[in-house]
Amino acid sequence: MKSMQLPQGLRTVCWAVLSTGILTCGFTAPAAAQELPDVGPHPPKPAKQIESHIGNLTGHSRDGAPTYRRYCASCHGNLGDGSGEEATWLDPKPRDFTLAVFKCRSTLTGTLPTDEDLYNTIGRGITNSNMPVWNTFSPQQRADLVAYVKTFSARWEKEKAGEPIKIPPEAPVTMESISHGKFLFVKLECWKCHGTQGRGDGPSASTLTDSKDQPIRPYNFAAATNSSRFKCGSTNQDIYKIFMTGVDGTPMPSFSDNIQPNDAWDLVHFLRTLQVRRHSKENDIVNTAGQKIPTYVEKPAENPSSSN
Repeated sequence: MKSMQLPQGLRTVCWAVLSTGILTCGFTAPAAAQELPDVGPHPPKPAKQIESHIGNLTGHSRDGAPTYRRYCASCHGNLGDGSGEEATWLDPKPRDFTLAVFKCRSTLTGTLPTDEDLYNTIGRGITNSNMPVWNTFSPQQRADLVAYVKTFSARWEKEKAGEPIKIPPEAPVTMESISHGKFLFVKLECWKCHGTQGRGDGPSASTLTDSKDQPIRPYNFAAATNSSRFKCGSTNQDIYKIFMTGVDGTPMPSFSDNIQPNDAWDLVHFLRTLQVRRHSKENDIVNTAGQKIPTYVEKPAENPSSSN
């Protein structure tokens, strides 16, 4: 008996007729293609090519992709969402680039950082984290990486980077400046997180979380030595910038609406005295005074009518 060739697209269906015990077979056509559910992962859309501009350097996202995949994806993830294979073991967690929220910026809180901000972060690293200093990259590699990081969030296509804040010349370091800075440290309630001695052990310290609900620790000023850095730099100008821009994604706010430029410098000078193991002009002044900072007496607001 010759085998019967089934028409293409038909399949055999057999069923038993219980009343007769006879096995009956027939043919049915497959379901139409449009009836099949669209299951499984979809290939990602090709990333839009983005540039970065740092001085005379122009970075290209297509050139930054290989460097990112080799050195960055294990922590930040192939999709830039901070879920790389090493992320489980890291504390604090890697940055989620899809949110385009960055801690170290020269721009006001809530705005995108400049390309130079990201470029500097790559070269400087993030202290007290697992983000190392990538000083092995060439300037062009860093510029290309900046461009590639920007492909992970649509914010870079819809928004411009914020304008860098203007940092005025530093006020003279004097005991009066330090005393006023101590007054502001209390008034602005910095001690609630950083502690009265700057050890990062304030009453709110254990409750702090970042924008992804991960526990976060305040900076410990008292542990600093001569070689210590802050999260976003090491100079007095860097501390000033942190006050005025805030550290987005963390509980550290911007104080640009709360204090005047000279007030910010006074606060910088006092914070340096909390770094008791670090040599600084601020500590020299306090040590000369027997490590006693006099109480600051707030000056009453001038009454405009009194000057007439």
